[in-house]
Amino acid sequence: MKKILSAIMAIAMICTLSVLFTSCGGSGEEFVIGITYFEPMNYFDENNKLTGFETEFAEAVCKKLGLTPKFQEIDWSAKETELNSGNIDCIWNGMTITPERQETMGISSPYMANKQVLVVKAENVEKYSDSANLAGVSICAEEGSAGESVITTDAAFSGANYVSVSTMATALMEVAAGTSEGCVIDFVTCIGMIGEGTDYAGLSVVEAYEFSPEQYGIAFRKDDTATVEKFNNAIAELMADGTIDAIAAKYKLDGQLIK
Repeated sequence: MKKILSAIMAIAMICTLSVLFTSCGGSGEEFVIGITYFEPMNYFDENNKLTGFETEFAEAVCKKLGLTPKFQEIDWSAKETELNSGNIDCIWNGMTITPERQETMGISSPYMANKQVLVVKAENVEKYSDSANLAGVSICAEEGSAGESVITTDAAFSGANYVSVSTMATALMEVAAGTSEGCVIDFVTCIGMIGEGTDYAGLSVVEAYEFSPEQYGIAFRKDDTATVEKFNNAIAELMADGTIDAIAAKYKLDGQLIK
């Protein structure tokens, strides 16, 4: 009987220690990260392995915090619903920090600078440098994105026909195919996706415009201030030791980091 009681007590002790270890965030517990797929942030390489700046960035931070990242594709237009319903634990996807988003989500310190740019076929750059020539033409952007906000509010596009698409990658495909004359997307996305040596070598940024300077942040549930602080501290340490610089340089994004 004593042996049985001792065994029960031992099992109970193991279970208690397991719970305590988990509560400290050191168990490798799963952390679900909401993303969409686009280069250079989150995309599949030639071996069908998920990679990209945000992917490696998130993996480095989660490793430091003792978490196991699980990347989950989301509908960008429903990102806040996905987060607040508990389907994901954060949005880590080149998300622009805005006052509106700060009202409904807890957002990390900014880690990358960005802006919105107009992308057209290279032979049309000079033509569309004059905003008068944008009147009546089709311009697309990802639904719910900062690019969409630019097209629907900036005077340069007042006469354009706006078309929403599901992703920034789709927006570039539309321009390359000629179904849209241009698209407004993140400059950071352009760095790795258009120009010489890419799948969109025939596309260029119209340098005459620079819209909406912005900063990227990671979104968490609004009241979870402890998690926001924990991630901010981990990111600051990884910035200081050069880990994030090395990841950013791999994707030609080191010049955009906010330190």
